[in-house]
Amino acid sequence: MRLLVLSSAFALTATATLAQGVPGAHFIENWDMDGDGRITPAEISEKRAEIFTMFDQDENGLLDAAEYDLFDETRRADMEASGGGLKGPMAVVDKAMDRSFNDGDGNGLVSADEFAARDAEFFGMLDRDGDGAVAPADFKRGG
Repeated sequence: MRLLVLSSAFALTATATLAQGVPGAHFIENWDMDGDGRITPAEISEKRAEIFTMFDQDENGLLDAAEYDLFDETRRADMEASGGGLKGPMAVVDKAMDRSFNDGDGNGLVSADEFAARDAEFFGMLDRDGDGAVAPADFKRGG
């Protein structure tokens, strides 16, 4: 299962080489569910729910330490492979997907409800110009 998850995540980076040099392009490619070049709050929620389900390997509605470790490892490898690393706006993405950000009650387990509860805050962190959508301009310096 771990190999399947890692393979899926790395498959997402296949188009990343086309987007290198364009701030946030890889992120937008993967999170823009309707292909309009902008990410809405609904798309953030949909994608985060999809990611949660992907890493909840035992399907118990919780990400335990081992599942979250795999999530961290996969996410960081994807960010490095996409050329964005953990700099600038991608540091915000990393922070918002981090266990400490999503573990609302601090018990070491992240429930689906806890994860979803942070969707709006994550969106707000990305929508730097406050126009109600995340677009390439939000990933540029001073965006």
